[in-house]
Amino acid sequence: MTSSALSAILRTNEASLLNAWLAEQKSTRARTSISESEAQQQSREFLQLLQQAVTEAGDNLRGDIEGTSFRSIRKFLEEVTASRTLAGATPSETARFVFSFKAPLFVQIRISVPDAVAQVEAITGITSLIDNLGLFVTEAHQKAREGVILRQQEEMLELSTPVVKLWDGVLALPIIGTLDSSRTQTIMESLLERIVETGSEIAIIDITGVPTVDTLTAQHLLKTVTAARLMGAECIISGIRPQIAQTIVHLGVELGDVITKASLADAFKIALQRSNYSIVKRNGTSAKA
Repeated sequence: MTSSALSAILRTNEASLLNAWLAEQKSTRARTSISESEAQQQSREFLQLLQQAVTEAGDNLRGDIEGTSFRSIRKFLEEVTASRTLAGATPSETARFVFSFKAPLFVQIRISVPDAVAQVEAITGITSLIDNLGLFVTEAHQKAREGVILRQQEEMLELSTPVVKLWDGVLALPIIGTLDSSRTQTIMESLLERIVETGSEIAIIDITGVPTVDTLTAQHLLKTVTAARLMGAECIISGIRPQIAQTIVHLGVELGDVITKASLADAFKIALQRSNYSIVKRNGTSAKA
């Protein structure tokens, strides 16, 4: 089938193709939050863009959708895929948006093309085009899903590294999980921002929730301590368990003059002393620091 003949079928029978296609999509749409009006709008735009692409492709129509004539429909399918991915559609449900167009189009080709041999040739040719568009949607869904996962991971990192104000001039940064280069950057930025906001002079970095400490982790901690010092704040590292202490010694990591404590409570006492505060019990006696 020539591109002009296919374009004519799409243009002349747009209404009937749209209604039949929407009926094909009903079972898929029922499992997602895509509304009927939204599905109708997307389907109508797809038909118009497909007809435009086929017309522009001319004699170069061979099922290849990488050309400039298909640029608009590729962009449209990326947008539709992204919205349906956020709506909870699976890859197969998203791809079925395109693949379900085959049946209505084949019916229309059989009606519009009387010769049986020509019908077979037309259906074979259009199958390649629709299949490539469906595969494009599948790949776009994967990219969109990866983007969602990446954003969620970034949000989780921000939530898992809160900088808490314990006292006037004293901040605490509890770290939970592994500490890599990317997360260190997030932690450092959060800590430095809070130091500036609060004018704090002491920051407690608690690593109780860090499962293991290796050379790279220790270097990340020292980088954070150095950055905080440049902003005028001293750091205390708490949560140094016996296993971590042995590992640090075994690795030969030099923490320099950084104060380390076994628990956050011990570190907090030191921070209060450095801030010229003292803890006094109700009976008037001072608590041991």
